[in-house]
Amino acid sequence: MAGPMRTVTMQATRPTWAVLVVLLLATPTAAFAQANCRNSAPFEPWLADFKKEAAAKGISQSTIAAASPYLVLDQRIINIDRGQRFFAQNFLEISDKMLAGGRLPNGAAQMKKHQAIFAREEKDFGVPPSVITAFWGLESDFGAGQGKDHAIKSLATLAYDCRRSEMFRGHLFDALRLIERGDLRADEMIGSWAGELGQTQMMPSEYMAQAIDYDGDGKRNLIKSAADVIGSSGKYLVHLGWKRGEPWLQEVRVPGNLPWKEADLSVQHPRSTWVAWGVTRADGKPLPNDNMPASVVLPLGRFGPSFLAYDNFQAYLKWNQSLNYSLTAAYASMACSVSRAALRSATPRSSSVCPPMAGRRRSCSRDYAPGDSSGLAVRASARARPAEDATLPD
Repeated sequence: MAGPMRTVTMQATRPTWAVLVVLLLATPTAAFAQANCRNSAPFEPWLADFKKEAAAKGISQSTIAAASPYLVLDQRIINIDRGQRFFAQNFLEISDKMLAGGRLPNGAAQMKKHQAIFAREEKDFGVPPSVITAFWGLESDFGAGQGKDHAIKSLATLAYDCRRSEMFRGHLFDALRLIERGDLRADEMIGSWAGELGQTQMMPSEYMAQAIDYDGDGKRNLIKSAADVIGSSGKYLVHLGWKRGEPWLQEVRVPGNLPWKEADLSVQHPRSTWVAWGVTRADGKPLPNDNMPASVVLPLGRFGPSFLAYDNFQAYLKWNQSLNYSLTAAYASMACSVSRAALRSATPRSSSVCPPMAGRRRSCSRDYAPGDSSGLAVRASARARPAEDATLPD
């Protein structure tokens, strides 16, 4: 998607994780190089120039007036942006925290509650309910934790700040456009400290481009409307490259003599090649001996959990370029959860445990293909590259 790159934040378990994954530009070193830049010009002249440019771009004076109470400088936002601390955490540590707080059973309840809307979305866009539910739960606990900062104040502050001014300037214009077209009121635009909005935490430029009115009320309200959230998330994932009817991730077992240099997301082979090298389903049963391309991913090395990542997994990485976030979201949406004890074992797993969904239990050794929405579920071109793999504020 053309336009400003996306800053990535995620509302996680509160109060200890107000924001999880945050923030780098496409070139991380460039982002850090700008971390100590200084703002030499006062904010007020900058704001006057911004308002003039907004008007020149067709944004009405009434919209600018509605946003003006929030077009202020908040030094706290700059301090957060420049004071991020990055922690190296592995897949299990990240996934443990991200899936805490009842997200799995809450996801099942949301899928049941909104079954008709999910069915419509899957028909329209081909994204399984469990996939959308995973992002929905991880980003905002299904709307319960969308953030506490006013998006316009955050965006104005970050657009003024020298570190990534052009990126956030574009998002600020689009935030005003959301008001202009009647999707949101200025006073209700509460989100993350970096300006993300809604229950799946979209930056305003993504919101403008990808959100849809799925409840028919004439507005695209991703803060309050579950239908708009579900439909917009499906549309956005298709924009990120989601392929209808194809799998995304599958837990597997790898042999001790696997050519380890081939186990990398940048390397794809047909499943038949992985079969020839001894890769099997998690329960030891054979994989399909076909030409579907896949990569082997070993997030904890050769003795930890192993996955086959298919083309649709790239949509997860475009949603959020943290590998551990993406693996957790994809893993949670596979319709079953490997037992934590099995995942932590340094030996090959021999069993998996699937939580019930609608009174049924799924086999964890199956392919998790779109179109099967019976599983339990727990942002690309526009997203900024987050740190590997987590940012935790004080």
